[in-house]
Amino acid sequence: MTGATMGFAGIDELVSAIDHAVIRGEQRDVVAELQRSMCQMIRNAEIRLPECVFEAHHERYARRELYTSPDLGYSVIAMTWGPGQGTPIHDHSGMWCVEGVWRGELEVTQYEVGDRRGEHYQFEPVGSVQAGPGSAGSLIPPHEYHTIANPSRDEIAVSVHVYRGEMRQCNIFTRLDDDWYERCPRKLGLDA
Repeated sequence: MTGATMGFAGIDELVSAIDHAVIRGEQRDVVAELQRSMCQMIRNAEIRLPECVFEAHHERYARRELYTSPDLGYSVIAMTWGPGQGTPIHDHSGMWCVEGVWRGELEVTQYEVGDRRGEHYQFEPVGSVQAGPGSAGSLIPPHEYHTIANPSRDEIAVSVHVYRGEMRQCNIFTRLDDDWYERCPRKLGLDA
């Protein structure tokens, strides 16, 4: 699916800002420009996300496609995090990503691989941030292992993620024991 999939106020401004960053070409330049732009877009009162992105899914966080560029290939996904919802340790299958918090707060913990034996990994946490509205962070492979969680007990959080391409799968890491995790491919769907 390409082009606008959800119409909302300010989509043209959002797409224009992302296009401008993505055409920079060099991965680090793209990500740095997107982080700056993301913070500005979140604060822009003319950009109002669709109402559905503020509705949590009762069992897990929700993923809703806002836009996929037919020319540049990037995708924009809104994620809705109900109270206490989060992810296991996961990667982005080698894709860069810029993530901005639109509403609420999210706790993001980054990990580095400590040891690896085939599909089994050991991870070391290397930093954690509490990100609030208007903040943006990025992941550039190979530094892409992380968790995201909504620490609130009663508030919904919303984040917007810009991926280099369409994020249809990732790898999650399932704990085997205290030190080891097994890599498991996961297909990613979209919510209405």
